[in-house]
Amino acid sequence: MRHLPSPVSAGWRARLAALAAAFAMGVSPAVAAAPDPVAGHDGMVVSAQHLASEVGADILRRGGNAVDAAVAVGYALAVVYPQAGNIGGGGFMTLRLADGRTTFLDFREKAPLAATATMYQDAEGRVIPGLSTDSWKAVGVPGTVLGLETARAKYGTMSREALMAPAIRLAREGFVLGQGDAGVWALEHDGVARDPGMARIFLPQGRPLTKGDRLVQADLARTLALISAKGPDAMYRGPIGAEIAEASRAGGGLITPQDFAAYKVRELKPIECDYRGYHVVSAPPPSSGGVAICEALNILSGYDLAAMGFHSADEVHVLVEALRRVYVDRNNKLGDPDFVANPVAQLLDPAYAARLRAGIDMAHATPSSTLGPPSMAHEGHNTTQYDVLDAQGNAVSVTYTLNDWFGAHRVAGRTGIVMNNEMDDFTSKVGAPNMFGLVQGEANAIAPGKTPLSSMSPTIVTRDGKVALIIGSPGGSRIITITLEAILNMIDHGMNVQEAIDAPRVHAQWLPDVIYVEPYALSSDTRRLLEARGHVLKDSGHWGIAEGIVTGAPRLQDRGEEAGRVLSVSGPPLAGATMFGGHDSRQPGGSAEPVR
Repeated sequence: MRHLPSPVSAGWRARLAALAAAFAMGVSPAVAAAPDPVAGHDGMVVSAQHLASEVGADILRRGGNAVDAAVAVGYALAVVYPQAGNIGGGGFMTLRLADGRTTFLDFREKAPLAATATMYQDAEGRVIPGLSTDSWKAVGVPGTVLGLETARAKYGTMSREALMAPAIRLAREGFVLGQGDAGVWALEHDGVARDPGMARIFLPQGRPLTKGDRLVQADLARTLALISAKGPDAMYRGPIGAEIAEASRAGGGLITPQDFAAYKVRELKPIECDYRGYHVVSAPPPSSGGVAICEALNILSGYDLAAMGFHSADEVHVLVEALRRVYVDRNNKLGDPDFVANPVAQLLDPAYAARLRAGIDMAHATPSSTLGPPSMAHEGHNTTQYDVLDAQGNAVSVTYTLNDWFGAHRVAGRTGIVMNNEMDDFTSKVGAPNMFGLVQGEANAIAPGKTPLSSMSPTIVTRDGKVALIIGSPGGSRIITITLEAILNMIDHGMNVQEAIDAPRVHAQWLPDVIYVEPYALSSDTRRLLEARGHVLKDSGHWGIAEGIVTGAPRLQDRGEEAGRVLSVSGPPLAGATMFGGHDSRQPGGSAEPVR
């Protein structure tokens, strides 16, 4: 997805100022001015939109399990967070059930059956600007509806009608926008205005909706009600899919009713690895996220990051050097497992990590051009993440997406469904970067029915056979580093879940050969030391909206010792608290909602 500045609240700006002051005083910026995590003991839901979080928490209060709540949140976000929440896109769900079973649902978008490897190139083989991002040809076959229903039917306990009712009500009656909702809409005004269907919903008076306005989505309410009554067949074999296919045909796209009929959800074995006594369960191909995170953790396990210190020159150096090597593998060796052989065992072999680690020079940056073929990849930033934990110990981590904010900026007929532009995540041409600057290889080439490679990394971490952490984020190719850094911040640097999520970030991805730096992520001395080693730094705005839940205590190291000592954001200490939620302060509209 395209990287856009996220709306930043006045409170977060004040906290950034505190971070700057902390640097000047020699205090770790990661732990300056962070609010306490939200505490609960009967369940927790964390998402990028507070109304959706409240929907999930209410499902838990009514006796639903974590999967039920995750389904309800997924539909609610399609209404209250339409820039990324969706039923016109797709995503991944990582599950860890109370009995210890782990599994993964892939409901990512797929290429239409008429798609070809060169569909975004002209007669001379040049990539046509905008065709893979801003056209009906950018739209992949959506999987969210079938994915959520598959999860509910196999692992949930409540009826589809009960779980969809809150989303239908929010669409029919509308909801009042907060500043966190309205900020991105102003940024997306031009794209929204180009499509009459988008403009009718989101620019009802010819201007972007602002804080205090009510958004009513009557068409979407009717669509959701039909899915509630008829199930996914209403979309994949019925009138909703037919209307999307007709809108695609009229707009020059490729999607047909046959594409919907052929769509299948895959249940796959998650990627799993160990790091300093913790067990990581994450997303397998067609996500690159779990492989990349585990490969990076294997490399970094050979360094004492805690002794190096958070975002010291040494820590950032080894992190970036590891990431250079990980992204070479990510961009050139991974793809849809139905189409390519993914060398997962090799990439996760500790001996392979040791060989990569041996090539890292502590005194000098490795030029990225020496590590792999000269190719890069695309991927949008504007996904959404949500996490759910119930009192029984069922844990769900979901990342789903339209790719760009509002996807392809097109609504299908009178369905009210905002359509994705996920086809941009394929390799439009080997060596040509996508909207995220990623350069990818043949393994991710377009093919009929194929799923594009993704960085989405819904992750669950366990310790001693119990859930310890649920974590994930949007952010395109930066999802991997956002999730990885949150894990490192908690395991190696002892941060609580809120501190780990709010801590300023760095990102590197092999190509382009730079380190992206959030405000206040590095001190001036650290910058000079990194530049002396040959690193190129590029200042950036804020990125990602991470969501996290930890169990036992706010810090992983204190599990079983500090439970209940932390203040909740909105109240006094909660005695006997067993779970703690953190929502990224970079997005003021979201929340962690406890069940008490």
